Amino acid sequence: MSGAFVAALGGPGELSDLQAVSVAAITYSMTGFRFDASSLPATTPTELALALSDRAAPWRTRILHVMLIGALLLEEIPATLQKRIEDYAEALGVHDDMLTVTSGLAAGSLAAARDDFQRSGYEGDWSQSESLQTDHQLDHAWDIVEHDPALAGKWAALENCPPRSLGRGVFEFYTARGFAYPGQPGSAPPLLAQHDWVHVLVDYGSTVESEIEVFSFIAMANEDPRAFSLQAMVLSLFESGHLQSGAGLFEADLGHLSEEGDRMAVRMGDAMRRGFLCGTNTDGRDLLDIDWFSLSHRPIEDLRREFHIVPKHQDAWEAGSVTAWEAGGISPFQSRTGQAEAQAADRLYESYGASPGATTSAPVDD
Repeated sequence: MSGAFVAALGGPGELSDLQAVSVAAITYSMTGFRFDASSLPATTPTELALALSDRAAPWRTRILHVMLIGALLLEEIPATLQKRIEDYAEALGVHDDMLTVTSGLAAGSLAAARDDFQRSGYEGDWSQSESLQTDHQLDHAWDIVEHDPALAGKWAALENCPPRSLGRGVFEFYTARGFAYPGQPGSAPPLLAQHDWVHVLVDYGSTVESEIEVFSFIAMANEDPRAFSLQAMVLSLFESGHLQSGAGLFEADLGHLSEEGDRMAVRMGDAMRRGFLCGTNTDGRDLLDIDWFSLSHRPIEDLRREFHIVPKHQDAWEAGSVTAWEAGGISPFQSRTGQAEAQAADRLYESYGASPGATTSAPVDD
């Protein structure tokens, strides 16, 4: 598989530094196998297909995803690279909507590729779910709901959840960052807000780097390979710029993997590992389609055991992965917004550990 990854992306010596460290980090996180991309013998599409002939199509599709990650890390995708990936996909007998997207990008059809992105994968197949807790009809997955007092009230009521419960953690997560509750002006789309529960449950902060980790986790935890489009979205937003906006709220902010060297590659790979283990042990449920309010009173640690949330690897901690409850787990903008919201409400600002010098109580989880 490693030989195929390297060959698909250009062969030894042709990979960018970011491609090389990312594929190596993902492979190590998922298999425990380390390799040197500069000297690895190539595996042809036919050889890979033969080696994986006993694997089910969803599993083979995940192998295609690693190749697509390598492509999406590039600001411009060469047509030759795209053709090689298509050859591997054909040999494996699998397809993914993101392959259509990268084909458009390689052809220079940026606008068409972005349209395909919106129609493809997870977002294109999404339908409104009761787990979002809103009675508003959503025409698109990432529609914002700004005038739903009942919905906002459910989120505000999380303040009353027991200490160290998931709901209380989400309340503190929102309060520290000054986030508006779904159903209020300035809030995130209800579907995007679903991922905030995951931030708290799996222990990631709220910086752009942490968003890459969270969506990599969510994509791998879902048994439906089309959820890969969520990871493709954040890579396109926060590294290569293939998207200018996404998820109804995010705006492009490029270079967050390449600026960190191999550190972000390690963090992303570990998030994929943790997500895969979560999905394998919980029937691959869609973490964005869960009624988290029904679980809000439960202790976080109990839910981590139930969802099989394994600890972060030591390599990820050393590479800078942080929780929402420690320095670096919140962006400066979010901290300022939280402080402004506290001042407007005439209350003491509490970051719950995320902003040094601005906390007064213990974080949700040690």
